[in-house]
Amino acid sequence: MRLIEFKMERPGLVKANDLVHVIEREGTNSYSYIIEPAVAMSGCYSGRDRIKSDQGIVKEVKHNDRGYYVIVEFDE
Repeated sequence: MRLIEFKMERPGLVKANDLVHVIEREGTNSYSYIIEPAVAMSGCYSGRDRIKSDQGIVKEVKHNDRGYYVIVEFDE
């Protein structure tokens, strides 16, 4: 199992135990991921740390003074 954190701009777009689909965006030297349909975005990952699965389960949605964060578990 692998946990990845995504930044979400608004509350209520996903909740714990939701099945989410992600798409991969290739940058110059890294990869980032978006929970579809444009719900939240991950940070940047190097090629060796790419996510192999295109779907995962939301484990937690956290809120702090910097915003909302979605923790997604991938079966890797």
